[in-house]
Formats: sequence, structure tokens, C-alpha cells
Amino acid sequence: MEKILISACLTGNPVRYDGGAKTSTNPNLARWQAEGRLIPHCPEVAGGLPTPRLPAEIEAGGNAGQVLAGKARILDNAGGDVTRAFLAGAQATLALARQYACRHAVLTDGSPSCGTSYIYAGRFDGHRTAGMGVTAALLQSRGIRVWNETQIDELAALLGCK
Repeated sequence: MEKILISACLTGNPVRYDGGAKTSTNPNLARWQAEGRLIPHCPEVAGGLPTPRLPAEIEAGGNAGQVLAGKARILDNAGGDVTRAFLAGAQATLALARQYACRHAVLTDGSPSCGTSYIYAGRFDGHRTAGMGVTAALLQSRGIRVWNETQIDELAALLGCK
């Protein structure tokens, strides 16, 4: 049975920056969880960040590729540089995905780690920009297809799940 990596917050684990979860009620996730297919994981916690923690964003004008290349940073809203923790978490996530031979990951959109279609613009003002988080970008660059929480039904269709 194919394993699917998933952001831990989507399965109800309180690991988000604010100490909460972003639990998905999608029936496909519930079924996959019951089948033992899901590998819940939080890259930020794996990278050593506490829960709760200060909100963080890729610095304004930067993107995940630049962070991965060492040309942009991830900053918390107090100005602290948390790039190393995010990079460590991305690497830990890739290692876990490889350990379980995951070809797909369902990640929480908007996160500087897990965003798949958008991230916040780096000004801590709520504005979004198209782009990926560093974990999503790293996984995708290594051949793991990334999906966000609104695309679970599409992934289920691709996998032939009804």
C-alpha cells in the first residue's frame, strides 16, 4: 500500500506556529489514515522549532528556491532568522519521504515550509504571493509530487481511490 506524506497539522496534531491544528475533514484522508497510509510530519517541528512559535515568512522578494540556494532567508515576525531550522526540517521531511517511498505529499498551503501554491509575502501583513514553501520545493525537486489540502480529491482520483 502506497504511503502518503502529510502535514501533521492536517491530521489534527497541534503543531502549527500558533499551537493549533488545521484538521482536514476530507473523507479520503480519514480513510487513508484508517488504512495506515498516512505519514504525518511537521517540517518545522522536525527542524527544531517549538510549538507554539513566532510566525515566520520567507523574506519579502524571496522564494523557496532562493532559500534553498542560500540567497534568501526565512524570518520570524520579531526579525529572527529561522532559516536553518526550516532547511533542517525540509531535509528531515525528504529523508522521511524516501524512507517510506512516498511519491506524494499533502501539505498545508501558505506555510513557508509546506506551501504548494502560495506563501505569505514576507511583510507579515497577510498578503499572499504565488510560490512554494521550502519543504514543498525540495520535495518537488526530488520527484515527490506535492498537493495542498484543497487537492486531496484530485490525488485520490489519481491514485484510483473512490
